[in-house]
Amino acid sequence: MLCIYNPSTEPYFNLAAEEYFLDSCQEDVFMLWRNEPAIIVGKFQNSLAEINLDYVQEKHIKVVRRQTGGGAVFHDLGNLNFTFIENDSNGNFQTFTEPILKVLNQLGVDARFEGRNDLTINGMKFSGNAQCVHHNRTLHHGTLLFASEMTNLSQALKVNPLKFQDKAVKSVRKRVTNISEHLPDKSFTVMDLKDAIMQYVKSTNANAVNYELTDNDKANIQRLVEEKYSTWEWNFGSSPRYTFQKAIKTKGGMIELYLLLDKGCIKEIKIYGDFFALKDIHELEQRLTGVQHNKEQLAAVIAEVGLSDYIRQVEEEEFLQLFF
Repeated sequence: MLCIYNPSTEPYFNLAAEEYFLDSCQEDVFMLWRNEPAIIVGKFQNSLAEINLDYVQEKHIKVVRRQTGGGAVFHDLGNLNFTFIENDSNGNFQTFTEPILKVLNQLGVDARFEGRNDLTINGMKFSGNAQCVHHNRTLHHGTLLFASEMTNLSQALKVNPLKFQDKAVKSVRKRVTNISEHLPDKSFTVMDLKDAIMQYVKSTNANAVNYELTDNDKANIQRLVEEKYSTWEWNFGSSPRYTFQKAIKTKGGMIELYLLLDKGCIKEIKIYGDFFALKDIHELEQRLTGVQHNKEQLAAVIAEVGLSDYIRQVEEEEFLQLFF
């Protein structure tokens, strides 16, 4: 087993690293890593329906789609992530989480496996887990909330469910807690936890060896970042078919927006309201059909069309807010 501490905190790179080792390495792998603030959404989720877009943009939080199912999770440097990649695994969630529980129990924390894929302390979740199988290799990964900023976590994942209607897998929000709050030793850090888990995994695997990413590894992972993990097409365009609706009150009147989207692009759009217009609103709807549900793309189109001809006394930025 290759035991890796990946020092990168770049979310695109770290998610790409998992895929790289899943596809390109024949050995079992155990990896520990952390991300700068990011939301990691499940493979089958509608990314926009899982995030508070205004907050995410204000705080420069990256949104990255992973290759496993399950719900959206918030990462920051107070969160430690673990990844197992194994050949011919039975895919048992409890098998993969057992080392984590053993270490925490040894540290005096009453951590347990509960439900389908959660680790809890006193009934509160501190770890969500997910996995996938590719070419008979299982990738299992999980989060470990150690000292995460709970305000950022709750705000980043706070979304208005009335805006979206779809069949995508929705995240189920549960009460969460940080491991650090339950440790007898209050001087124990997230890096101490990293060391303790790595030491335990190596001590319980006779074939475990330390491994550092080579220049070739990094180059191949970076290629995956550029081709997939940093792209709008993967992180947002892969979202399933969904509808979106929103209404705002403006100086020019009430405006209601209804969208039907597929692969992140507008397939149908209807704009209603009691505003005044010089041109037929259907012309504006036609111009916006086919555009990505993406702020930059929409802003470019809106800037071109002459919005005041279609909806009087409404600023472009105000109208753009309707879409998110």
